[in-house]
Amino acid sequence: MAIAWSAKASSMEALSLSPPMSPPVVLTQDELKKIAAYKAVEFVESGMVLGLGTGSTAKHAVDRIGELLRQGKLNNIIGIPTSKKTQEQALSLGIPLSDLDNHPTVDLAIDGADEVDPHLNLVKGRGGSLLREKMVEGACKKFVVIVDESKLVKYLGGSGLAMPVEVIPFCWKFTAKKLQKLFEDSGCVAKLRNDCKGEPFVTDNGNYVVDLYLKKDIGDLQVASDAILRIAGVVEHGMFLDMATTVIVAGELGITIKNK
Repeated sequence: MAIAWSAKASSMEALSLSPPMSPPVVLTQDELKKIAAYKAVEFVESGMVLGLGTGSTAKHAVDRIGELLRQGKLNNIIGIPTSKKTQEQALSLGIPLSDLDNHPTVDLAIDGADEVDPHLNLVKGRGGSLLREKMVEGACKKFVVIVDESKLVKYLGGSGLAMPVEVIPFCWKFTAKKLQKLFEDSGCVAKLRNDCKGEPFVTDNGNYVVDLYLKKDIGDLQVASDAILRIAGVVEHGMFLDMATTVIVAGELGITIKNK
């Protein structure tokens, strides 16, 4: 059971103690995400080039940055969005945007993650934006990841949910079979991701996503990464290895900050 945060604590780290006769306020998963996102935005300073993440958690951070810009508490911010959806959100909030061609070095990126292991390696891309996320977040000096505690796993793939791989549409079944065979010792099942209409999900880059479902640890992650990228037809995978510098976790006991 999560406890409500004190409204007087601007850092959102202090717990609000309920009156003796009042029950504690239970926070939803989305509220926990918002707490982590607001904490991450405290790393933002005026004049920064920011990588703007994609997904339900990152959305809160982008909203907060837009709010601080409107209030005049931040200025001279340039955002580099990691998806078309985030680009639309940022433009609606009045956040000035650019790209890696014009700003090849990013001061700070803030984004969510689908899984975080004890070494701060990540699985990302269940929202389908893994390629642009990896490009932007790989160019940043500091990468702050925001999650609720449900995203913590013992090993990548440990949630039993998808580990995404972006592939070109051409002969995607051939590529999917190659990926499944690569991790057959881990009980891998490779499935093409479909959209709500039952059609293949198409990324912002015009590609498909093959989701890998694993029953066991895949072992050395760097070896696994290299093996995936050697398969012709693979564009990028959703393992973000040694990229996160800080992970902010919102959970039952409050905010936990893990640094690399």
